[in-house]
Amino acid sequence: MVKSEVRVVCAHDCPDMCSLIAHVEDGKIVRVQGDPDHPYTAGFACGKVNRDADLVNSPERIKTPLKRTGPKGSGQFKPITWDEALDEITSRWKAIVAESGPLALLGYAYSAHQGLMNRGLVNGLFHALGASRLLAGTVCDTCCETAWEMTVGPIGGADPEDVVHSDLVISWGADLAATNVHFWALAEEQRKKRGVPIVVIDPRRTRSAKAADLYLPIRIGTDAALALGIMHILVRDKLADRDYIARQTLGFDKVEREILPKFPPQRVAEITGLAVADIEKLAAMYGKARAAMIRLGEGMTRLTHGGQALRTVALLPGVSGHYAVRGGGALLLTAASCDLNYAAVRRPSGPAATRNVNHLRLGEELLNMKDPPIRALYVSANNPAVTCPEVHKVRKGLLREDLFTVVHDPFMTDTARYADIVLPAASYLETDDLYRAYGAYWMQWGRQAARPQGEARSNFDVAQALARRMGLGDRIFSLSPQEAARELFKGATGPAAAADPAKLFAGEPVHIAHEFKGQIFKTPSGKLEFHSEQLVRQGVSPLPDWNEDPVEVAEAAKWPLRLLTAPGYFQAHTAFSGVDFLRRREGKPFCVLHPTDAGKRGLKNGDEVRLFNDRGAIGLMLQVNDDIQPGVVLVPGQRPTGEAVSGTINMLCSDRYTDMGEGATYQSTWLDVGPWKSS
Repeated sequence: MVKSEVRVVCAHDCPDMCSLIAHVEDGKIVRVQGDPDHPYTAGFACGKVNRDADLVNSPERIKTPLKRTGPKGSGQFKPITWDEALDEITSRWKAIVAESGPLALLGYAYSAHQGLMNRGLVNGLFHALGASRLLAGTVCDTCCETAWEMTVGPIGGADPEDVVHSDLVISWGADLAATNVHFWALAEEQRKKRGVPIVVIDPRRTRSAKAADLYLPIRIGTDAALALGIMHILVRDKLADRDYIARQTLGFDKVEREILPKFPPQRVAEITGLAVADIEKLAAMYGKARAAMIRLGEGMTRLTHGGQALRTVALLPGVSGHYAVRGGGALLLTAASCDLNYAAVRRPSGPAATRNVNHLRLGEELLNMKDPPIRALYVSANNPAVTCPEVHKVRKGLLREDLFTVVHDPFMTDTARYADIVLPAASYLETDDLYRAYGAYWMQWGRQAARPQGEARSNFDVAQALARRMGLGDRIFSLSPQEAARELFKGATGPAAAADPAKLFAGEPVHIAHEFKGQIFKTPSGKLEFHSEQLVRQGVSPLPDWNEDPVEVAEAAKWPLRLLTAPGYFQAHTAFSGVDFLRRREGKPFCVLHPTDAGKRGLKNGDEVRLFNDRGAIGLMLQVNDDIQPGVVLVPGQRPTGEAVSGTINMLCSDRYTDMGEGATYQSTWLDVGPWKSS
């Protein structure tokens, strides 16, 4: 038996980007574990990634290219060869382009593979073809990114490893034990060693919340009010850092004069549902801390006024001056500080601008886009028939007989069932790629640990094969993954550009944090912007504020429960649904009601229940506990339709936009729950 250990990098959609060791026996991956030599991910992986040997070896994987033989959505396919599949795809695309032009094509790869090559080159293919372009990420992070950029600028936040210098950690809207486990472990270590308190602000009593020193169960959508209430107290109690405000911020005088008087503690308590004493306690802890770090979650932005929520919380360290202190400030994402030449892979050629399709409105555009309509769709590393809002629209669009759909995936996803051609995809453990974390300052080359299962091929390989057949001559479509990765460093700047190629491509993790000199601001003013002229031009309030949204108020008057979605601990999204062990650990897709709400409806733990509103109805299993507040229904994880009693949660969510970044408003969903009736 031939055994080896291969240093790889986790490609799942997670901020940590773990360095891993794949144990291989006779060419088969038998175990995946954390890399003990990585300074940050520190030798352990989450409970999901620990089962990635099961994922790569899953008997449910697609082994050959497939061609549809039955009605769309029926899942009826026959095996074909790769040449047959690629020839049919490109012949159909060429015919469509000849008749309707390249805008009739739409393709994308999204977050199920975080590799810069395997994700980037698929997008580069369609950029070079001049196709319609997907504005990807609106289902996830465009709102929070836009809010951060309008406030701090297009640059990363605090280094999570600097928590060793913090004297207070606030997890605001993030279940770190589920989604940022290495930062959580480091923060807990500081609490044990130095007594650093941890505060969790979240509508749900998460695992992180249960372990916190102070837990604030905030009402959904009221984060901006709490942040403004804290600012009010900091000013009242003379805990604001006036010197920092004068030197490094813009527009705080307007906020202090026009906004903060509206948010005294009593009103903030009424809005947020928190006790005045807890609001005062948090403000005092924050104002008296020397280096308080706020770990911002993206979940608070997935609602109508989500951008204003995150922007307001991100301004807090500007009032306290914590942005100037190592171990202080705020962390949302770090990727903007990794200044590589991404265009080399993502935009090798093609028009600078063309028609755009918003990711969260894919269904709407598949049904209604004209001149020309979308006639061909290519999906890689994503599952829009589950993840997009208004899923009914997406599935209706995918049922169009005149839409030629190709899905490249390791598994027969809900989206793949609607495809005309399904291509078997290699997993990250079966590919070479370059990774950079988006929640830490690390970059690393991940080696292929094993040959792909069956006839699976990587996203990178298939993008190159399709490019050649479509007659694209860009050099990037003929390079190896490592050669292509080297193109990213031509014209790159910052710490990432200084990486030693020999060490990087040998698999050595590279730390790419800037030397700490205080938070850098890349706004037009070069300061932290309490008042944003960019937002004025977008028709958005330039000052942080909190107001009720009239559409939300009307929905709340019609329906008694508000939806809260969050990652599941073992089934965060459908990328893990191919592992039977993890499916069983998570259980059948479920929702959670507070005992008060369950009792009112005559429902009990373990019941099959119907979740419904004007958009439709789905069926889930019920759990009853007080981890959530009355008036809320929690649905963890993105789960395939076939695993649930019926349907998937995004069937009930609208495709309305957030206030900034045209993002998804999953949490601005109201509904009711009752007993399941199969009729």
